[in-house]
Amino acid sequence: MDLLSIIGVIIGFAALIGGNFLEGGAWSSLVNGPAALIVVGGTIGAAVLQTPWSGLKRALSLFSWIYNPPSYKYKAGIKTVVNWAIVARREGLLGLENIAEREKEKFSKKGLQLLVDGSEPEIIRHVLENDLIVAEQRDHDAVQFYESMGGYAPTIGIIGAVMGLIHVMRHLADPAELGPGIAIAFVATIYGVALANLFLLPIANKLKACIKQQSQYRELLIEGIIGIADGENPKTIEMKLSGYLH
Repeated sequence: MDLLSIIGVIIGFAALIGGNFLEGGAWSSLVNGPAALIVVGGTIGAAVLQTPWSGLKRALSLFSWIYNPPSYKYKAGIKTVVNWAIVARREGLLGLENIAEREKEKFSKKGLQLLVDGSEPEIIRHVLENDLIVAEQRDHDAVQFYESMGGYAPTIGIIGAVMGLIHVMRHLADPAELGPGIAIAFVATIYGVALANLFLLPIANKLKACIKQQSQYRELLIEGIIGIADGENPKTIEMKLSGYLH
């Protein structure tokens, strides 16, 4: 569980609500069902419209990364690669076959299988880097779902405010209704801007950071596997990969 994500959401919305309270505003002044429906529904609808089904499914699956991001232990990863190198140096590349069969992580398993098959280092690098690039692009495309919602939400909020003002204009003959009506109309703008800047855009940036970390870890694996394919000394591989710890 990523506590920073939870703390960030709490601080953001607490600051918004607390500021409203200190200015003399009531909690009820920020609650408006029609405005929430317009902003949330309109934002989701616009984002879904521009997103293909495969991208939408991936975006929804990535949402869990916000509060439970994947963990990549670089020291443990380097140790694992060095152990592979020791086995390959002692028993040959075929000695990695049993390790490849037991490996659960698909990217590592594919790299080990390429080693066992005796593929050339250039081929191994090409295959693994291609997988890395495709996966990274797929995830970035999915993140655009949240980025697009962050872009649409403020505009939808303005639309909601204008719709509220249209409703207010019907009561021009009753001045007592104008003030509260205008205040309620602008709640939609608050919803749109707050939803974008306190939730949606931070989500997109958090997911980008997770994707970057995943790609860097896979780059470490690629360099280690290529070192094994080239017959490098396990100590040399360990020293080369130690740069990823910084």
